[in-house]
Order: sequence, then C-alpha cells, then structure tokens
Amino acid sequence: IQQVFKQLFYMINAVALNNLLLRKDVCSWSTGMQLRFNISQLEEWLRGKNLQQSGAAQTLEPLIQAAQLLQLKKKTSEDAEAICSLCTSLTTQQIVKILNLYTPVNEFEERVTVAFIRNIQKHLQERNDSPQLLLDFKHMFPVLFPFNPSAITMDSIHLPASLNLDFLNKV
Repeated sequence: IQQVFKQLFYMINAVALNNLLLRKDVCSWSTGMQLRFNISQLEEWLRGKNLQQSGAAQTLEPLIQAAQLLQLKKKTSEDAEAICSLCTSLTTQQIVKILNLYTPVNEFEERVTVAFIRNIQKHLQERNDSPQLLLDFKHMFPVLFPFNPSAITMDSIHLPASLNLDFLNKV
C-alpha cells in the first residue's frame, strides 16, 4: 500500500509540475498559494492514514519548492540567494523557466526582471543538474516485496507422492 501511494504521489507531482512549467497562465503568486494549500491537504491525508513513512510526501518536494518559488520575493540579490538555497529539488532549468513564465495577476506584483533571472543563473551555474526540463511522469519506482522467513524447517516438510517430485532429495 505504501509503495502504491508513493507512486501515485510521484505522478501527481510530475503532472502538476509539468503543467506549471508549460503554462504561463498558472505561474503566479495565487497559484503558489493554492498549490501549497492543496499539498498540505495531501500531507495531512497521509498522516491521517498513517502513511507518512511511505516516502509519498517526499515525492512532492519539487512541487512544494515550485509553489514556494512562486510565493517568494524576486527582486534583490538576497532574494536570489534565498531561492537558490531553497530550491534544491528543482533543476536550474526548471527554476529559470518558472521565473520566465511568472505572470503577475494584480497591480501589486511585478514581472521578474531579466537581470534577476541572470543573477539566479549565475548563482546556480556550479550546480551539476540534469538538462531535462520536464519530469517523466511514467517513471516507476521498483516494487519491493519484504522477505519473511518461514518458521517451518525443510526437514519437517512431507511431499506427497502425487506431486511427482521424485527428483527432490533430502540432503
């Protein structure tokens, strides 16, 4: 059950983040607030179902950081440093793409300046990121089956002759 929810939450993360990276109309402060609220509801659900150890919440980390990126101030060099230290699960390309797509929805917000984006790129140039922009939503985590050894010893097993397993010999 834990593995199923980890996979499901990864798919939610990948599809939501890919939509964020491809659609200019959703890259705004209000979308960041809405995403953060929805993610907190998912995390609360996991805690309520006692699935917090499944790793499902950790698969949402890139989406959480993208939501926080949409909500942060994006003006000064200190803001750039804060973004770089906060967005460790996002690649440089993803951060820059979100900043380029950022669209103010009211008069109190401003577009992200080209100088600010270049400052971010300068701060992140030593990162050794994957050049891939979108997440692979078809990624599958390996299924792990726990090994539970049997309490029955091999000496105590009796094999019926009707199974025709004469080639098995007790050693």
